[in-house]
Parts: sequence; C-alpha cells; structure tokens
Amino acid sequence: MKPSNSVNKMNIIKVDHDKQLEDAYSVRQTVFIKEQNVPPDIELDEHDQTAVHFVGYNGDQPIAASRLRLVDDYGKLERICVLKEERGKQYGVQIIHHMESYLSEQGFKKSKLNAQKHAEDFYKKIGYKTISGEFMDAGIPHVTMVKELS
Repeated sequence: MKPSNSVNKMNIIKVDHDKQLEDAYSVRQTVFIKEQNVPPDIELDEHDQTAVHFVGYNGDQPIAASRLRLVDDYGKLERICVLKEERGKQYGVQIIHHMESYLSEQGFKKSKLNAQKHAEDFYKKIGYKTISGEFMDAGIPHVTMVKELS
C-alpha cells in the first residue's frame, strides 16, 4: 500500500507519432468535449497542426494531455487536462512542469496560459500570476496567467 503523501508518476511523452497524438486528442475530447461541453470545432482548432503536444500515460493508458505553442518570447500552455478519475494525483502539476522544462530547454524565459477560473488557485500554487480580468472562452470563465521560468 502506498503512503498517502507519495506522488504518482506518469510517463510524459512529447508527441512524435500518430498514435500518441490520437491518445492526446482522446484525453482532450473526454475532458473538454464530453465533460465540459466545449464544441468540437473550438476544442480541436487550427493551432493543433503547429503546436507541440504532450501526453501522459499511466502504464499504457493515456490519462493527461496538453499542447504548447511558441509565441513571440513566451510559451503558451494550452489544453491542459487530466481525466476526471485521475485528478488529485499531481498529474496536472507534472505535465505543466514538463512543459516548462521543455520551454526552458528551448531558451524561453516566460510561460503564459488562459486558466479556467475554477483552476486559478491551482496555477497560483505553482507560480502563475493572474494578469487579466475574467473573460469567457468556449462558454467557460477564464483568466490569463504568466510565470517567469528559471
């Protein structure tokens, strides 16, 4: 039996082939389209073609996904999601830190994201600062947040 304070580790992969991309899209569709009722044409958009995608696995099961766009002098973290039954296990933090490490390796010093309002405190705990008022995206309240990368 694992102690309750242990961190569950998932295997995070930078997508480099179709099966991994399908797995990332599957997690995103489950969370955003099925669970949060985001229209498919908003969830899967033109930026998917040029973004860097990440998928997190527990064994061979995809459980988390995200995408990253390199915009001007910052990395824009987007579509960060974890399957409902896997939340609360630090998987969201792990995939965000993985994306931030990737950005740092690419020479970027700043990350930015549009957080769903209900997740604002989650992002604040890992160093993000809110820089906007509340706005609606896909019918969901959001705020823009930034973090200086070390």
